[in-house]
Amino acid sequence: MRFFNIASGSSGNATYIGTDSTHILLDAGISRKRITDGLSGAGITLSDIDAILITHEHIDHISSLGVLLRTKEIPVYATPGTIEGIRSCPLLGSYPQDLFVPIEVDQDFGIGDLSFRALSISHDANDPVCYRFENDGRKGAVVTDLGVCNDYLAQELTDLHFLMLEANHDRRMLEVGPYPYPLKRRIMGEKGHLSNEDAGLFLSRVLHDKMNRIMLGHISRENNTREIALLAVQNEINGADNPYHADDFDILAARRDAVSQIFEV
Repeated sequence: MRFFNIASGSSGNATYIGTDSTHILLDAGISRKRITDGLSGAGITLSDIDAILITHEHIDHISSLGVLLRTKEIPVYATPGTIEGIRSCPLLGSYPQDLFVPIEVDQDFGIGDLSFRALSISHDANDPVCYRFENDGRKGAVVTDLGVCNDYLAQELTDLHFLMLEANHDRRMLEVGPYPYPLKRRIMGEKGHLSNEDAGLFLSRVLHDKMNRIMLGHISRENNTREIALLAVQNEINGADNPYHADDFDILAARRDAVSQIFEV
């Protein structure tokens, strides 16, 4: 099973998950050109994509969905609330309306030789989810755009080999930064985004011996840096009540505007 991130952040999100025979695009919040260029680096074309999974209807996750579906009729998997939100977005233009496949939270579904499960998350959207995925016993998850990581998520994400987790902001940078107060409250709220410290605390709960790689995602341009996020997460892991040290794991931070390397999960 292969994974790579094409873009991650408030300016747009898109991720590839696939195998030799199944190719999935998770979110479509950047231009079609950036998506196709990102895929091409792994020898994949838009024609190869078997399905698009959407986490929620915010524009940084769906902005190119309309043009993608006008280019190729690809099934779009999402929760009913997210589908409703997508359909009500006038910025996407016209596209075939019969491509949506409603999914249920906490219910496994298959696409080719990949198995997926949508997990409910806390965010200010209609019916937002994150996704865990599996192939041949190898398990991963992409968990971004959420205000809190609770016991439910910890239970669902305890046996992963790979995890991409949001580390959106440094609290101090956000507090003293230029954002208006209502936006700061939204970001720091239970339906907002995870801070670096919260990401590190959650990781400390789900680490285990078979976790191969961790990627920090949705890192704010204004209220964080990749270096600050990595250091904060590492410090939380090192200070947690568990047998692990941050150096025991390959932890890296996704770039907002550059495709990551290809990872074998």
